[in-house]
Amino acid sequence: MQVPLYKAKAEFFRMLGHPVRIRVLELLQGGPMPVRDLLAEIDIEPSSLSQQLAVLRRSGIVTSSREGSTVVYALAGGDVAELLLAARRILTELLAGQHELLDQLREAGTAAE
Repeated sequence: MQVPLYKAKAEFFRMLGHPVRIRVLELLQGGPMPVRDLLAEIDIEPSSLSQQLAVLRRSGIVTSSREGSTVVYALAGGDVAELLLAARRILTELLAGQHELLDQLREAGTAAE
């Protein structure tokens, strides 16, 4: 039995639902990176990073290759970078709306005094 598309999408977003995974994807937008560089950028234990990289690799969002004794990770495609950019735009709009609401609340509070 085939999984409905909406369930597949939900599973995809659940897979993205970890701060370390998002940070890894953000870092990989700049190009392939060895694990040691990812560790230097993310304050996390190597075993925890390894687990998160494995999730991303199994999902097909990142690829890994070995260069000698170094494992290098890269985004599997440009669509992930576009998704992260879309998320940034959405968050910017949401936060701007919250900021406007906060300003309105402050103005209403000042007018009531």
